[in-house]
Amino acid sequence: MEKKRILLLSEGFGAGHTQAAYALSSHLRKLSPNIQTKVLELGSFLNPKVAPLIINAYRKTVTTQPKLVGYMYKQQYKKPLNRLTTLALHKLFYTHTRSVVRQLNPSAIVCTHPIPSAVISRLKRLGTKVPLCNVLTDYDAHGTWISQEVDLYLVSSDEVKGKLMLRGVAEEKIKVTGIPVHPNFWEHPGHDEVRTRFNLKNMPTVLVMGGGWGMLNDKVLHQLLAGWHEDIQIIFCLGRNDKVRHSMEQDPLFQQENIHIIGYTTEIDKLMEVSDLLITKPGGITCSEGLAKGIPMLFHNPIPGQEEENVHYFTARGLGELITSVDVVVKWMNKLLNNYPDVVKKRERHLSDIAKVHPMKSAQCIINLLQNMQPLSSEETHV
Repeated sequence: MEKKRILLLSEGFGAGHTQAAYALSSHLRKLSPNIQTKVLELGSFLNPKVAPLIINAYRKTVTTQPKLVGYMYKQQYKKPLNRLTTLALHKLFYTHTRSVVRQLNPSAIVCTHPIPSAVISRLKRLGTKVPLCNVLTDYDAHGTWISQEVDLYLVSSDEVKGKLMLRGVAEEKIKVTGIPVHPNFWEHPGHDEVRTRFNLKNMPTVLVMGGGWGMLNDKVLHQLLAGWHEDIQIIFCLGRNDKVRHSMEQDPLFQQENIHIIGYTTEIDKLMEVSDLLITKPGGITCSEGLAKGIPMLFHNPIPGQEEENVHYFTARGLGELITSVDVVVKWMNKLLNNYPDVVKKRERHLSDIAKVHPMKSAQCIINLLQNMQPLSSEETHV
């Protein structure tokens, strides 16, 4: 049987979009031995010198001017990227996208970020015939994801499906699949093994993290948590924020038993497995990973826009709580200290419910898309 090639395109604006692409890649190959996958952060691949500068500028803006990011998000909220914008993107950063598509000759293209989707949509308008699937990586539907050339939208919830339909997307093009996370987050390794791996104790544990960029840098929160170290184990996962990590490592306040400070790791799934509470920035992927692990979540300082919508989705379902004051954190620390068995039992019930969800539904929908599409000739795929 002929191999099917799936090209998954992302961008490096936060780690979540690319994590979703790799999660899908893993699921697709697990479901079908006849599928080959390729993940690319398209802008970085085509412009390895320029793209990091743009991404770094975006990261600084998110960190120092989150209200500006929220304003920009809301200004464009109901609008797809217009043709002039996609043309400018193509000319400035994505000139060789068509060559990449021709060379890789994919059976389908899956985008986990709206910018490469807009670029591929433009190529489709110009004649490239390849199925295009968008995987929305938040619990919201921003206008930049929408294009007539998209054949399939995979979304997190019925609410997001409804928002797309209100903007004219046909219902048959939308599948509610949940946001794809790596298979590791659906697995449950032995706790003793994980604790030995990270030198952790068997005691109530809080995991504090701010994504791959380590954006949760709240001295007041960190100091508050450190005060509980005798009774509750605290893991500060600071991602690639080496400046904050080094500062905390040198601070006597955090040089205490049961306080662990780590940098970037690919084993967040294991840390979530042995933790009892997650304090985090509410990115769509992190929230979905926490959902798969059944861990209760406290959301810290959401960026206006998509992170606010993520918080709304999870808090409305009792799956997390927004940190509106230090009292919220204190309440949960007391829960771990005084009602630990109840916290554990509630998580077990949640895991029992979430086990009914098919973790590879997104990948299956993409396979179904391939099966339902008419075969393309070599001339069509190389337009």
